[in-house]
Amino acid sequence: MDPLDIMMKLDQIVPYFDPIISAENQLIIGYEVIPYFQGEDKELHNLCWFVKDESIPSEFRLELSNAVLHKVLDKYICTDQSQFLFIHYDANLLLKDDGDSMMALLNTYAEKGLMLKNLILQFSESFVTDHIYELKHLFAYIQTYGLQIAIDDVGQRNGNLDKLAIIKPNIIKVDVAFLQDDDLPQLYQDVHHLLSMLSRKIGATLLFKGITTFQQLNYAWRNGGRYYQGSYLEKIHPEFISADNCKDKVKKDFHHFITFEHKKMKAQLDLTNRINQQLGTTLKKINPDAPYDETILTVAKDCDAFTFRVYICNEAGFQLSSNVEKNLDGEWELRNEGRQKNWSWRPYFFENIVRMNMEKKGILSDLYTDIERDERIRTYSHPISEQQFIFIDIPYNFLFEQDGLL
Repeated sequence: MDPLDIMMKLDQIVPYFDPIISAENQLIIGYEVIPYFQGEDKELHNLCWFVKDESIPSEFRLELSNAVLHKVLDKYICTDQSQFLFIHYDANLLLKDDGDSMMALLNTYAEKGLMLKNLILQFSESFVTDHIYELKHLFAYIQTYGLQIAIDDVGQRNGNLDKLAIIKPNIIKVDVAFLQDDDLPQLYQDVHHLLSMLSRKIGATLLFKGITTFQQLNYAWRNGGRYYQGSYLEKIHPEFISADNCKDKVKKDFHHFITFEHKKMKAQLDLTNRINQQLGTTLKKINPDAPYDETILTVAKDCDAFTFRVYICNEAGFQLSSNVEKNLDGEWELRNEGRQKNWSWRPYFFENIVRMNMEKKGILSDLYTDIERDERIRTYSHPISEQQFIFIDIPYNFLFEQDGLL
């Protein structure tokens, strides 16, 4: 569409509302405003591109943004204002006048009773992180009015997570569209785990958007999402709708998720107990003074059904034994190159060492990618003494064959 045609017919802008659902009560707790232009043929054209297109004069983009705000706030102020309103705003426009024009408009409505604390200004991560220090104090100033800040499309560029901590947004938005590719979820898992931890540390809420399938909702639920948004849950509407419009659907899906997680936890406990019992039997017949390589060979042979690699480390992370690994013919071989390597850099290494010493029992790890084999595995670690620990790597093929271990 021609930007000039749109500017000549601002009265034909129609705001739509994309519902956002909370995991806590399964209710619609807010809406993202999506501006459309309604043509003469009544066909709707999404205008999100307009504000982002820097080839369009900033005066046009600012005027359109304000026109959308007027239409939305006129409608919102007539409600009980119990739900959040997510409003797109171009951070570049904000910088041009230090947010003065936007705040002047919002303050006009605040005088009429608008609750600023329920407005969430949504900015694109790419521009924000490129101008982080220019925007830091401006965002802090805006937040003093009670307005909240949401950063959109987080995680699409590497190296920006530390910058989010600088601006302390109230909401971090992540798109789950990548889940259309079955190979990608595991690659993003660690990034979203970091996002989940970061959001907790800075007091932000994690919102997963673009949810179009049951699988994507499950992913968002498992990765710390408090808020969800997407057509799988509820389509966009030209009006505000009942808060409990999709509550039954979300509760039903949550029930499936919880049932499956219980099943997974039971499977992991069963495997932990199985390995623990086998190790208990095996370690009893091993001389405590036996060489480390002799010990791991005995353990490997007794645990042959569910492992491909065994080794021993001390409490500082240094590998005391060789690796004993299963070759392509299913035979066990000692590989000396692992001896004296240090594994303390691995996440949770020392935490698990302390846990094993205190609890006097083994620990089954989360799924992770083994560097050498480039496959998803789990590791079972078990204390031999207070200074020595045995590690048993479990291959993907075994986990795949067991229900609930992937």
